Amino acid sequence: MAMPNVTCLDERAKIGHIFTLSFLWFIIIKSMFKSISVLSTITCSSSIPSSTSMLRLQTLERDEDGNCTLVEEFILLGFSESPEQDPPLFAIFLTIYIVTLIGNLGMIILIRISAPLHTPMYFFLCSLSVADICYSSVITPRFLTGYKSISFDACFAQLYFFVALVCTECFLLATMAYDRYVAICNPLLYSTVMSQNICATLVAGSGFLGLTNAMLTVCFLSSLHFCDSNIIRHFFCDTPPLIALASDHYVTEMIISLLAGYTTLASLVIILLTYILILSTILKIRSAQGRRKAFSTCTSHLTAVSVFYGTLIFTYLRPNTSYSLGQDQVASVFYTVVVPMLNPMIYSLRNKEVKEAFKKSAGMKWG
Repeated sequence: MAMPNVTCLDERAKIGHIFTLSFLWFIIIKSMFKSISVLSTITCSSSIPSSTSMLRLQTLERDEDGNCTLVEEFILLGFSESPEQDPPLFAIFLTIYIVTLIGNLGMIILIRISAPLHTPMYFFLCSLSVADICYSSVITPRFLTGYKSISFDACFAQLYFFVALVCTECFLLATMAYDRYVAICNPLLYSTVMSQNICATLVAGSGFLGLTNAMLTVCFLSSLHFCDSNIIRHFFCDTPPLIALASDHYVTEMIISLLAGYTTLASLVIILLTYILILSTILKIRSAQGRRKAFSTCTSHLTAVSVFYGTLIFTYLRPNTSYSLGQDQVASVFYTVVVPMLNPMIYSLRNKEVKEAFKKSAGMKWG
């Protein structure tokens, strides 16, 4: 009796997984650019000054006659105008930032020096730690300096890198969900489907999508005129407070909302679809121990996704009528400062492989 060609079946399955994932990314990119292609002619082509610097924007302030004069900097008010609150805020943010650096750098080093952690899952986790360090460093050190004024170009440079890194993290979380799907639903093909080249391509693609989203966001936001005030009631340059300062911002606000919506919802849809498939596979496992083991591989990622996307949706996708400065600042602190600190803890506390690797590398036993 002829046996089926296992190699052929593996190759077909591999091609099928690659095609499926490529098709999902293609749909996301195509729909995003199709939605903004018409609107871009309304703003970028007519409003952005022709200049060698894309960040040299028309930031204006009205004089006594109602005319607009050039303003070269913004004022970041932070959390309070009271100087008495600065020392405790400095201590809190500095402590969180140090813990963030230690936790994420420790995770990166541990993954690099531990051979059992040289798998696609931990490669993506290492990339996530790099993103957490970078986008936390875009915000926190500038806040710790205590400088209230920020130049126009520096403000939009901060916004660009922040948006790029946050969007990259969104797509990295979606990629990690796909990795869990392949590991649980197709374990025999895992090493074949999630090869080194494919993993590197997925991480690079996440970064490319993040940079593209940030470029478009800065492009459209830079077309606005800031005539009424240059005071930003926030602790860093973010899109909602900048849009609130601008005049005639309806079209640009709609475009930026589309960009934020596509990034957040598209990656979240991928995560939800993969976990629906994972759940259906887990429920088919007969042994209780097997189900618990499968669930344990997803718990950390689901926790990180819930915390990160919950604050993003609350900040960027809620109606303008429910906008509150205090709530927005709290949510921003949570996903810009607290979440990067929590991620290494979330992925390590319930992960036996990370604990074992740490015990071996540190030469100590945990109780």
